[in-house]
Order: sequence, then structure tokens, then C-alpha cells
Amino acid sequence: MFATTARHSSRLAALSVGVVIALVGCQSKKEPEAPAAPVLEGQVDIVAWPGYVERGDTDAAYDWVKGFEAKTACKVNVKTAGTSDEMVSLMTQGGYDLVTASGDASLRLIRGNTVQAIDVARVPSYSSVDERLRAAPWHFVDGKHYGVPYQWGPNVLMYNTKAFKEAPTSWAVVFEPMKYSDGKSNKGRVQAYDGAIYIADAALYLKTKQPDLGITDPYALNEAQYTAALDVLRKQHPLVHRYWHDANVQVQDFTNEGVVASGSWPFQVNTLALNKQPIASTVPTEGATGWADTTMMSATAVHPNCAYEWMEWSISPKVQGDVAAWFGSNPAVPAACTGNVLLGDTGCATNGFENFSKIWFWRTPEGACAGGECVPYSRWSTDYVAIMGGR
Repeated sequence: MFATTARHSSRLAALSVGVVIALVGCQSKKEPEAPAAPVLEGQVDIVAWPGYVERGDTDAAYDWVKGFEAKTACKVNVKTAGTSDEMVSLMTQGGYDLVTASGDASLRLIRGNTVQAIDVARVPSYSSVDERLRAAPWHFVDGKHYGVPYQWGPNVLMYNTKAFKEAPTSWAVVFEPMKYSDGKSNKGRVQAYDGAIYIADAALYLKTKQPDLGITDPYALNEAQYTAALDVLRKQHPLVHRYWHDANVQVQDFTNEGVVASGSWPFQVNTLALNKQPIASTVPTEGATGWADTTMMSATAVHPNCAYEWMEWSISPKVQGDVAAWFGSNPAVPAACTGNVLLGDTGCATNGFENFSKIWFWRTPEGACAGGECVPYSRWSTDYVAIMGGR
């Protein structure tokens, strides 16, 4: 019995020591601290297409900047650019945090290490992005996300309804010499885009007009196909009033300079319609090129935390719907298509939300392509400068 009592006492003593140790351990253990919130730097500098970052200066109803600034204390500074080449140049020079890049710029920016891969975990609403865009090849490369989709849409054929009794059905009205239904020649009444990617528009036109060329992709052209596209553009040159890249200048030219037909963006169409001009737009039977733009972050961004805040803000349904209503584009977030006061419940249908598969989205032409060797963008750029100069 004594031995049993001794063993029992020993167990009690050991248990008491264990309890004391456990209590001491509990008292010394601290709750893990939550990670500190990123320090916002007070501003974000953005290169954007005209009409993409509005603070209500043109129309007080269209403002998605002031609310962001009030919420984050990150002041938004915007530099507008009229072409993808200009965007690439500005981002290469540095000094900007974000750029709303189209597909003909994004791959150049990625491969030039000008932009950085982003952490989508820092953009909580990324899962709300249209599944057609979440991993699009112009911003999702080698398993990495290089930005957040913003807006998309077609390059429409904009025309003056006094010069055309009916909507044009072919891009021939800007590429071929002819008289319009008002009885006047189109010489000097046409505009063309001031960007080498416009060669793809000529190639798309030829895809239907000359099927024997075998064009299957307007961004992947062999030498014969490329030469044929350049021929179209050289023949177009005498018709061209101006090679445009500034959206506001194009609006003025349609208003005051007698221009009546051109490839354009819905933004100009909406602006001219708002100004009570006789303007309409269409997508001809050959189809259309287009753009799917991505907000990308500079590899040397000075204000990355404010940049992440902007990327998250930019894909809220409210902002997406407001941008789409203002620009005439389609939101990257399907939820924006309903319940937005400015866009309305039919706005996405009007802007062509279901036409995604019909658009040949801008992307950078590369030498290596599915059909073998294709003409790279460096050639496009050099040759188009010559064409604009009349050579």
C-alpha cells in the first residue's frame, strides 16, 4: 500500500509540474500579429487612352477618380497617349506606375521587362473578371499575370450619315477611291490610324476581298500577304485627310474639316453624337480589329501600393459600367452590365458584349508564327512610317 501511495504522489507531483509549465507557456505565448497594411504612397501615375480615366471635367456624371482619391488619399495623375507605340515609349522612359495597354503593346512591355507580374491576391475582385479575359494571352504569359483587364471593344467604321444614305457594308469605303452616296469623291475625306497596327486592318479587308492570299490571321502575315496589305495602304494614301491618333483631333476633323469616314473608337462616335453631329458607326462584313486593354504595372513603379489600390478599384462593377458608358466599350466585369445607371441594362448589348469572338484583338506581330515565318512588328513599324510619308 505504501508503494502504491508513493507512486500516486509522484504522479501528482509530475502532473503539477506539467500544469505549471503549461501555464507559463500559455502566458508567454503571444497571438500572431496581423500583417501590416501596405503604406499608401499618396499618388499613382497612369498612362491611359483618352476617356479611360475621367474625373468629371467633361461631364460631372462621369467621374471615377475623385471617389478613389477620397477613399485612398492616392492622387491620380494621368498622361493620355494616342497610340500603343506612344505608350510603350512612355513606359520605357519611366516615371509612370500603370498603363492601360492594348494587346499590341502588352507583349512588347512584358518581353522588354518594362512591366512586372502582379500578385492577383492583392486584387481581391479579380475573380469577378470575365472568364474570357482572365488568362488572355496578351497579359497572361508563362503562368504569370501581368495586369488586370480593363475594357474591350471593336475598331468601328465611323461615318457621316449625310455622306452615306445607308450604313457602309465594307471597309472599301476607306481603302478604295470612290464616290459616296452624296455624289462626292472620297479623296481627302477619309482618315487612317496613325499606328503600324493599322496594317492589320488592311489585311483583314484583304482576307475577304482576296481569299487566294490565304490570310487566316491579320497579325500573322507572310511576305506575300504583308506586301499585299502594304499595297492597299499605299493606294489609300491619296485619299487620307489625316493619319489620326488623337481622339479629340479626329472629333474636330469630323466636325469642321469635312472628314466623313474612318476607322475609329466608340468614344469618338459617342462624343460626336453628344455634340449633335450626323454620325453613326458600323462593323462591316469583313469584321473588325479591336482592343482588349489591360492595366499593367511598371517594373520600376514608385507607387506600387496605390497602383494595386487603383487596379482593385478599376474592376468594381460601378467603375466598369461607368467607363463602358462613357467610352462605348465593354466592361471586363460582366456584373457591370446590370444595375449601372449610366450604362443601363441594355448598354452591354448595344456595345457588342456578345461579339467578343468576332473581333480580331490587337496583338504584337511576331516573326515566329503558327504558319512558319511571319513579318515581325519592327518591319510593320518602319514600313508604315514610310507609307504615311507617301513612300
